[in-house]
Amino acid sequence: MPRRPLPDHPVRVALLDLLAEHGTLTSTQAAARLGESSGLCSFHLRRLAELGLIEEAPHRGGKARPWRLRWETDEPAVTEESFSALIHVTPEERAEIAASIQRLLFRYRDRGTRPEGAVAVTAEVRLHGESRARAK
Repeated sequence: MPRRPLPDHPVRVALLDLLAEHGTLTSTQAAARLGESSGLCSFHLRRLAELGLIEEAPHRGGKARPWRLRWETDEPAVTEESFSALIHVTPEERAEIAASIQRLLFRYRDRGTRPEGAVAVTAEVRLHGESRARAK
C-alpha cells in the first residue's frame, strides 16, 4: 500500500498533533485547544478522515463526534496488545516509571538468544504531559 502524504495545512497538522497527544477529540475540544472555530476544526477533521488519516471514534451517539488517528501499516497483520492510562505522577515518579519500563523491555531485547517461536514486536512507550509542576 503506498504511503499517503501528510497534509501541509497548518490546522490539519495541528489536529493530527492533538490527536496523537490526546487520543480522541471532538471538533469543539480541538477548537478550544487551537483557538480556532469549531466549524473550521470540524471541516478539517472531515478532510483528514477523507484522506484516511483519522476515523470517527466509538461513541454513544449524540451530536458530538470524537475522532482518533487511524493507524495502518504495510506489515502483515499481527496481534496488538494496546493500552493507555491517564495517570497523575510527580516528575520523580514519571522518571521511575520510564526506568521500570526500560528495564522490562531491555530484559527481552538483551537476552542474547531468541526463543523458538519468538516473533519481532515493536514496543512503543510515550510518557507525555507537563514536565514541571503547575503553580497553585
